[in-house]
Amino acid sequence: MYIIAHGSLILALLTTIAGAGFACIEAWSGQDRTTPWLERAHLVSVLLMVLASSMLLRALVAHDFSLAYVAKFTDLSLPLTYTIAAFWAGQEGSLLFWALCMGLAVALFLYSRSYRELAPRTRQHFWLFYLPVQAFFLMLITYMSNPFAQTMVAPPDGQGLNPLLRNIGMALHPPLLFVGYALFTIPACLALASAFSGERKPWVEVTRNWLLPAWSLLTAGILLGGWWAYMELGWGGYWAWDPVENASLIPWFAATALVHTALLQRRFGVLPRTNVFLACLTLLLCIFATYLVRSGVVESLHAFGSGTVGRPLLLSILFGLALTLSVVTAIPRGDTPPLPELGSRQGAIVVCVWLLVALGAIVLLGTIWPVISQMWETKPVGLTQGFYNSVCLPLFTLLALLLAVAPWFGWRGGMERRWLTAIPVVVWLVALAVGLALGVRPVLAVAGVGAAAAVAATVIAQVILAPQVARTRGFWASHGSHLAFACIVMGVAVSGPFQKTLEVSLAPGEKVAFEGYEFRFDRLREFSTPEMKVQEAVVEVTRDGRSLGELKPQQRLYRNFDHPNSEVGILFSLGNELYSTIHDLNGDRAEPLKISINPMVNWVWIGSLGICLLPLLALRPRRANNVDANRN
Repeated sequence: MYIIAHGSLILALLTTIAGAGFACIEAWSGQDRTTPWLERAHLVSVLLMVLASSMLLRALVAHDFSLAYVAKFTDLSLPLTYTIAAFWAGQEGSLLFWALCMGLAVALFLYSRSYRELAPRTRQHFWLFYLPVQAFFLMLITYMSNPFAQTMVAPPDGQGLNPLLRNIGMALHPPLLFVGYALFTIPACLALASAFSGERKPWVEVTRNWLLPAWSLLTAGILLGGWWAYMELGWGGYWAWDPVENASLIPWFAATALVHTALLQRRFGVLPRTNVFLACLTLLLCIFATYLVRSGVVESLHAFGSGTVGRPLLLSILFGLALTLSVVTAIPRGDTPPLPELGSRQGAIVVCVWLLVALGAIVLLGTIWPVISQMWETKPVGLTQGFYNSVCLPLFTLLALLLAVAPWFGWRGGMERRWLTAIPVVVWLVALAVGLALGVRPVLAVAGVGAAAAVAATVIAQVILAPQVARTRGFWASHGSHLAFACIVMGVAVSGPFQKTLEVSLAPGEKVAFEGYEFRFDRLREFSTPEMKVQEAVVEVTRDGRSLGELKPQQRLYRNFDHPNSEVGILFSLGNELYSTIHDLNGDRAEPLKISINPMVNWVWIGSLGICLLPLLALRPRRANNVDANRN
């Protein structure tokens, strides 16, 4: 049966390669007669990928351990949610999932009004650039990372999913990232196609409703990954600047820059070549993220290890970068408007874009530093969290300050209300002065809180001064997203530097006081499920004699795994959230019980929800336009 699944992927590959070949011939001859056939070829390949994917999903749900992939990532006790999530738990399945998402997204684009209104030659060039990308992924999953490889003898039970992956984040974080990665294929390929064909309709307008969801999904995947780390790893943090964490963050910087420069091109026609470059760079950095995770070039807790796909991924990135630079340099300048002045809102956006590019470059270089330093060090080591925090957090704070000041500039220069520009500046200076007067350290944390307050002050002032504008979806898509970003900045500025942690050995009945709270180890509960054995410490929390609830950190020992896994216990709060883990048990004694007080950490997640959803308010239904009869 799985020969059919693998064969369908090979047939999809051959169909895609044939389509790409015809697209090249047509582009070389200046014809566009085969575009309908290219569209049909894509739909056929998508149906074949759907068939293969459904067979893999069926094998997972049916626990068919004759497939090596199923035996490696599932077992008989694994809940259905995680059994389905095992589809993207390993390298083979995740690459198939990415290819499937990409194919389905382009199939939807094929039936959209935006696609139909493109000039025929632009449509033909779109397939010229897209089909090789799809063929590349199909080549990886058919010949180098086959999810349908079978075992010689099917085991009676599988190994099971890694305990760290048994979290709701596993069901949401990877697919959000992969769908976001896949959607970025559309603006990248259409940008190249428009540059080649001379399309008169700006591609940034055509792909608006694809770029924003791609950005939102990528952002959601990254931030959900931080929440997953906070809830599962047990160290009380949400971002460790791990190479694989950085891998998804690097394309986010390019994508965020693209969202803002695309706005400038739609409104004022500026930066057309920059947008083509950023669209392609974002897709290439998504592939680079995959390369980091799957090549073994850097060590990471989350990496898949070294494999056969690393070199092809790297070669594809280098080829794509060379192609992008060739196309961008060949685009004629024409009558493109000059770059905006810095003393305008356009100029402020350009400065924000440069900050984003700088942050992306810093994180990229820091991530691959062990590879670079091999040239002069025998035992290269990666950069620490201290480096990233020292370099990146000041730039994020500066970015928030720009978001607070920029709305008071006119689009073409000057200040719409000069005196109102002082509002965010005064708010930031007052916050900084108060923090310094109270002796709050580090100063950067105070500056971050002040920057967040400045953004909030700007949004509130604009709502008061222009209530009609504030009722529009576009206002909340942009300024609401900035306010959500300010919430994240505030949460990061406070939760990290001012976290308090205690590690203490306690037996049932013993208690300890810490930062005004009293923690009493009430009892140790033990119970079992078909999936695991659980030891749970019940810790009663009081403050000033008033009960606040119970912390219930756990030690879980899963089937087929020898080492216990810690599960955190949390008491939710918008102020000081209490966070606890038990790392070892000596009889019924916790050695140690770790308790953390994380101030305002949930504002990171509140801001995360807003920054993922609010940009979608800017989506616009496509209105029917009269297609230019002179297009050819």
